Amino acid sequence: MEALLYKPLKDKKVRCDLCHHRCVIREGERGKCNVRENQNGILHTLVYGKLIASHIDPIEKKPLFHFMPGSLSFSVATVGCNFKCRFCQNSDIAQMPSDHNGEIRGDTVEPAAIVDAAVKNNCASISYTYTEPTIYFEFAFETAKIATQKGIKNVFVTNGYMTAEALQMIQPYLDAANVDLKAFSGDFYKNICDAKLEPVKETLIQMKKLGIFVEITTLIIPGLNDDTEELKNLASFIAASLGPETPWHISRFHPTYRLTDKPPTPVKTLISAREIGMNAGLKYVYTGNAPGENGENTFCWKCKELLIERWGFHVRKNLIKNSGCVHCGASIDGIGM
Repeated sequence: MEALLYKPLKDKKVRCDLCHHRCVIREGERGKCNVRENQNGILHTLVYGKLIASHIDPIEKKPLFHFMPGSLSFSVATVGCNFKCRFCQNSDIAQMPSDHNGEIRGDTVEPAAIVDAAVKNNCASISYTYTEPTIYFEFAFETAKIATQKGIKNVFVTNGYMTAEALQMIQPYLDAANVDLKAFSGDFYKNICDAKLEPVKETLIQMKKLGIFVEITTLIIPGLNDDTEELKNLASFIAASLGPETPWHISRFHPTYRLTDKPPTPVKTLISAREIGMNAGLKYVYTGNAPGENGENTFCWKCKELLIERWGFHVRKNLIKNSGCVHCGASIDGIGM
């Protein structure tokens, strides 16, 4: 299928304008994501409708804690990614084309069938997740349009590397996003992810301006992005540029893929990072992959009382009424709270 968002160049080359890599691709070759191919001067997506994964998840698993809490999300993915993160947690599917000579797997599914499945299974949203939704943009775009018509919300779980053009195109149908702000260091993005930090910051700011509900996740990796000053700068960026109401999820690293020489993140590091976020003025800071630390619960930003109790991405108790705290009446930020 012909891809969206590209420009023909001389000598049958094309420039892909889907993400900030803006790959210039020669005839017969693929872009950095390995799922968009120049075929005789026309850019094609190789993953349209090629589902490698589909599951029904709690929306909290994305993680989204302030977007329709307690609801279900029909979650889908194709293979491929435009990042090369050494710590990729879904490398078997995200890095499949890169690690296996361009191999692409997946079952052919039409967008309407995904929406029908979401409706049938009482899912309030469809999440484009597990790998990077930008690289299967055409498929996500068509699915999201149909879902919107059926009253189903749409969610991207993304690295935030899409271009402004792509974001503007999907915006009418994209209700929420959890964006990985992987670090606040250009060197980290360059050396660990083969990407750049600044485009992610630009995307986050633009998402907020466009009215897309945003939550942020940072996986804390010992010795790589856990520096106190860096975390302070990251938290300050969220508070100042996106707003103190923006939820920040701080997640625990476990050795995986090509980053096995680092230990799991100490829980005390997560707790310290949460304190940094709160001190920066953020209202809602969560710690993930560390059950039992109270970091999954939502507390009122004003009176500090417990409002939502969670365990393993499931809501045990929700005391929010009409988007307000039942204890002090403070407004609790989010959608469908």
